[in-house]
Amino acid sequence: MLKAVILIGGPQKGTRFRPLSFEVPKPLFPVAGVPMIQHHIEACAQVAGMQEILLIGFYQPDEPLTRFLEAAQQEFNLPIRYLQEFAPLGTGGGLYHFRDQILAGGPEAFFVLNADVCSDFPLSTMLDVHRHQPHPFLLLGTTANRTQSLNYGCIVENPQTHEVLHYVEKPSTFVSDIINCGIYLFSPEALKPLRDVFQRNQQDGQLEDSSGLWPGAGTIRLEQDVFSALAGQGQIYVHLTDGIWSQIKSAGSALYASRLYLSQYQLTHPERLAKHTPGGPRIRDPEVKSQSLPSLNQMWFGVFAPRSSLLLLGNVYIHPTAKVAPSAVLGPNVSIGEGVTMGEGVRLRESIVLHGATLQAAASGSLLRCSY
Repeated sequence: MLKAVILIGGPQKGTRFRPLSFEVPKPLFPVAGVPMIQHHIEACAQVAGMQEILLIGFYQPDEPLTRFLEAAQQEFNLPIRYLQEFAPLGTGGGLYHFRDQILAGGPEAFFVLNADVCSDFPLSTMLDVHRHQPHPFLLLGTTANRTQSLNYGCIVENPQTHEVLHYVEKPSTFVSDIINCGIYLFSPEALKPLRDVFQRNQQDGQLEDSSGLWPGAGTIRLEQDVFSALAGQGQIYVHLTDGIWSQIKSAGSALYASRLYLSQYQLTHPERLAKHTPGGPRIRDPEVKSQSLPSLNQMWFGVFAPRSSLLLLGNVYIHPTAKVAPSAVLGPNVSIGEGVTMGEGVRLRESIVLHGATLQAAASGSLLRCSY
């Protein structure tokens, strides 16, 4: 039996994503035509033995989130629940606070996924690695160049055993080209170090607050409080992936993640990609020259992808309720949202068009007018 936890954060996070997150919570922002966290849920649902998916965060359970969860449960035939933190508890505090919910039923292990990452989510491979050599913590890692690595958690591994020997979150100087993807597989024993951090926080707080009610005791940072502290003690291991991966921290990175997912749809969801139809909009076909491709792990919008994942031009998603004029030309990398109207002569590429927008070609044919 397996479970999965998706850490969705809260409205006080993701400030670089504003103003896009003012109207819709960041975890529900459409990337390649579906809410950001639907990609996570789809990947978790495909793992054999998955019994429940839990979302942990500090968002209010408003109508959009509730409606999304109800639809996801029906689509994937899995219990999917949202557990709201009483306060922002960091990347590890929610796991400890809701430990009884996570461990209910006796799962063999549970995945932990940050909501603001884009990946092909090699969860089944991680499970195979864990079962072959079980340890409390298994981290998914990828590689970056020296400059890029400073923006992420950096991992020094034993190249033979893949044990994490040293972990530094966003170092000031180069530590390693292996970075943390924010995708993990934990055994139930992984919650014990979180308990130790909580108790230590509680003791430190009581020294400062005689009431014993220090509110910060529940705040646990997985990266600094757990990974850094336990590195080199035989408890944390890393599995390196050469698949796609990116963070989604800004509008630019959301657009790049959309490109990656639209490309994945060729294999995973070809039915989501728009096709040429008589009287329908024209979809630009891929026109990529090999010499124009970025080198391996070149950074676009602060994200990473191997060479094989960069042949992404020509993929377009159109929501079934969108109205697109036959003379429109779409692509590459376009996602058209619910209720969108696109007028005659519109030319669009490298775009995410949010729900309810109206786009019309300007008189010059070189600009777009967009209204809501």
